[in-house]
Amino acid sequence: MSASESSPAPTPPVALTPVPAPGRPHLAGLLAGVFLSCGLVLAAMVVTRAWVRIADAAAITVTGSARRNVSSDFVIWRASYTVSAPTLVEAQRRLRSDRDRVAAFVASAGVTNAVFAPIVITEVVGQDKQRMGQDETTVQRTVAFKLSQPVEIRSAEVDRVMQLDRDSVALLEQGVQLTPSVPEFIYTRSADAKVEMLGEATRDARARAEQISGHGGRRLGGLRSARMGVFQIAPLYSNETTWEGRNDTSSPEKTITAVVNATFQMR
Repeated sequence: MSASESSPAPTPPVALTPVPAPGRPHLAGLLAGVFLSCGLVLAAMVVTRAWVRIADAAAITVTGSARRNVSSDFVIWRASYTVSAPTLVEAQRRLRSDRDRVAAFVASAGVTNAVFAPIVITEVVGQDKQRMGQDETTVQRTVAFKLSQPVEIRSAEVDRVMQLDRDSVALLEQGVQLTPSVPEFIYTRSADAKVEMLGEATRDARARAEQISGHGGRRLGGLRSARMGVFQIAPLYSNETTWEGRNDTSSPEKTITAVVNATFQMR
């Protein structure tokens, strides 16, 4: 065998194509996708919050009020007459005499429902100084008895009782020590008026809301909520108010005020 036959021909080398490693362009694409997703989420959140704000802004809250002048339909008149005397028997005698005068005066005014309360007895105490040898002591003793009796009238005849109060000075001229209190004037139908006036205040609130929305190019929808404010009963034409409400009894003529805070839908 020749040398040429026993030695095979050499195989030519195979060329290998290298696989490229991830480069910067591929990484930039991934980051761009992440940022785009985040941007879409944030945009959706912004749009959602904006929609909520718009929905909340599609309402208007206004305050409505109603006022009504009324006359008291009930009055409470109170007074008290007082006597004093050195003895209890004499004080009681004088008190009975004054009671007869007060009862006659009330009856002459056309009032028949006067109520006389129990008698209040007070001892008037004085002090005497007594000397025993070189010592001096103070001794208390009763020098007089003071008796008083309250009287009260509750009536729906307001004018009649007011006239009685003005004429009560006649008892002083008769020697009766009468001390009248300031009459209490009450409007007994305030609960009914409150219901009616809350409706009036709500209508007033809607009228104000319609004016505001009309100037803004919007239309007013239905009532969403309403909250009642404090109820004020004050002397006639008075502007005094309190946070907890007021119920005046000093004046026969009164002004009632009702307030409502109402929220309406906007279209």
